[in-house]
Amino acid sequence: MTVLNPRLVLISTTLVLALAGCSSTSLNHAPVEERLTRAGNPGTPAPIIPVKQPPGFENAGKPGYYTVKPGDTMIRIALENGQSVQDVARWSQVENPNRIEVGQVLRVVPPVSDVVVKPVSKPTVMAATVTTAASAPASASSSNTVAKPAVAEGDIHFIWPANGAVLTSFDEVKNKGLDIAGAAGEPVLAAADGRVVYVGAGLRGYGNLIILKHDNVFLTAYAHNQTLLVKEDQSVQKGQKIAEMGNSDSDRIKLHFEVRRQGKPVDPAKYLPSR
Repeated sequence: MTVLNPRLVLISTTLVLALAGCSSTSLNHAPVEERLTRAGNPGTPAPIIPVKQPPGFENAGKPGYYTVKPGDTMIRIALENGQSVQDVARWSQVENPNRIEVGQVLRVVPPVSDVVVKPVSKPTVMAATVTTAASAPASASSSNTVAKPAVAEGDIHFIWPANGAVLTSFDEVKNKGLDIAGAAGEPVLAAADGRVVYVGAGLRGYGNLIILKHDNVFLTAYAHNQTLLVKEDQSVQKGQKIAEMGNSDSDRIKLHFEVRRQGKPVDPAKYLPSR
């Protein structure tokens, strides 16, 4: 029978306990170090990343401003608010009108600095015509005659932009203007004096389109053209040939003609002379 030396047993036990202690310390300490390496200082809050707001968001909901919705284009926004693309882009500080984003807020009415107030001329007072018969005083009907005041803003006399028959009449929902028949290449005329504010094919359903601005109230639109004969920002005269009739983005040759009053489509027949 082997007798163990008590001294050796004590030394062996001490070594085992020491090794166990080292192992325990290592196992308990390693995960803490790993957590600190992954998360950094646990007392430091996560950084707040600011959300980028669309341009002009501070004006959302204000009168005279429009918030861009999915599917919007600058030309449609301008047309429906009775403005030109160039003006809306300038008022809204948009460098590229072809690049707008959902949620962006555009100015669609002119700032005060852009509003031109036309001076109102004083009415001309004509000399009274006095009847001298029997030295009678002039009657009330023969007293001072006041000249007719100047034409009010927006009171424009349009002409027909094409000679063909009306194919489709105005309908506020289904047809926002008149469809006028014709042959390819027939002249399309400016319905009144104005300035060209759009030339192109960027508005779906209109094909080759021209938009004229006549004053601060009226726009006219000429769609489905074969050939466009004017440029943006060009001045045109009533009756001037601005395009040739065609069937761009249409199932037949025709002119689609719209009159817009402050951006809202109105029945052109109410503003055109009877035939």
